[in-house]
Amino acid sequence: MVTVEFAPSLRRHVDCPLQHVSPQALGEALHAALQAAPTLAPYVFDEQGAVRKHVAVFINGSLLRKRDELGQILDAGDRVLVIQALSGG
Repeated sequence: MVTVEFAPSLRRHVDCPLQHVSPQALGEALHAALQAAPTLAPYVFDEQGAVRKHVAVFINGSLLRKRDELGQILDAGDRVLVIQALSGG
């Protein structure tokens, strides 16, 4: 299984507990995890289906560099962390 976790900065909008999904492409894994809290999806994805500008996705601690390349295949045991980047000054 792949573990998908949404950081507290996102869960403050809609709670979504830690999810375990089958190994598949990253985008599919995120959508599968969001089935537990579908109203969280607009906080993660933009209207074109890419990860929002101020959302960061980490796979096993490595940052996903391109927000629209969600076809990376995940393996059993992988960990995905989705955070809302904080910005401002």
